[in-house]
This record gives sequence, C-alpha cells and structure tokens, in this order.
Amino acid sequence: MPLVQLIDASSAPLLLRELFAQSDPGPIVGALAQVPELCEATLPFIAAALGPSLVPARLKEMVILRTSTTAECRYCVDAHTVVALDVGLSPDEVAVLRGERPVGDFVPEPAERALLAWIDELASGRGPVSEARAEQLRRNFADHLIVELTVTVGATLFLNRFACALGLPTSADTANRITSVGFLPLNPPGAR
Repeated sequence: MPLVQLIDASSAPLLLRELFAQSDPGPIVGALAQVPELCEATLPFIAAALGPSLVPARLKEMVILRTSTTAECRYCVDAHTVVALDVGLSPDEVAVLRGERPVGDFVPEPAERALLAWIDELASGRGPVSEARAEQLRRNFADHLIVELTVTVGATLFLNRFACALGLPTSADTANRITSVGFLPLNPPGAR
C-alpha cells in the first residue's frame, strides 16, 4: 500500500482531470495530484528532463534505469525495465543496468561504458565525481549532452526518492510484462 492515497479519475481535482481523461496516468501522477499546483509545476519538468531530446532514447533509458538501480528504487527499476526493452535494449543489457550482470561484454561501446561508470559514481551520492571519471565522460560526450545527462540523473534521483518514500506500487501489467521477458519484478504489486 502506498503511504498516501493515489488520486484516480473519479477523485481527480478539476484542474487535473485532463491527465486522467484517457487512461490511468500512473502512481507518480496519482500521488502528485494530491497537490494540483505542485503536479502542474512538476510534470513539465519531468517531461523535459526524461522525455525525447537530443540524447537518444537508448542512452536516456540507460541513464534512468542505471540511476534507479543505484538508488535502489524498486518502482522505477520495474517501470524502466519495460521502457528500456521498448526502446530496443536487449535483455542482457537490461540485466546489466539492473545490476544483475557485470558490464563485461554486454556493453561493448566505450562511450556507454564510460556513461555507466559515471552514473554509478554520480548517483551513489558520495560527493563529486572524480576528475578521472569526468574526463572519461568528456572524451565521449559533448558538453550539451553532459549537461542533459546530468539533469536526467538528477531528475531520476528526485523521482526515485519520491517513489520510495511514498511506496508507489508497480502495476500488475508492468509486473507481468517484466516476468514475461525473464525478469523478476523488484516491487511486486501490493508490496510496499
């Protein structure tokens, strides 16, 4: 059970009903809808930080899934396991990002290996990223991409803490999809 009641279409505030008009927008919106003015301010930032951009979807999902794994956010790892598969990451690559396999041969691209090492250091929360790790990232990515990747990590960490603190549930559909491709959900429906 989540810590707070998740708003649904039947109880959505007037200002947010459009978000619930087509389908269930998910637990993050359901929780944010408790405070409509906060929801209205937060969702555009999340969309800009985590949505389509100059960073290819593959890299963005690598960042989100690896950051969520490092932060131990079971809800976000489950949700983004599905998204990572949908953008074309292989099950082996997803297993690496989920921390279930070593990077090894599953991530052969030097730029992606540098990115994962940088995420691990940045998302661990143990202070600044080392100069060696930063230089490795600089060799592989232009400044504007580094800025966007950093914002993606930061926005993901924000959502990780939000989802963990409120005990947001993984949907049954997501859990079933994860299981169908050979993974176990980290946050089974109904668990907190």
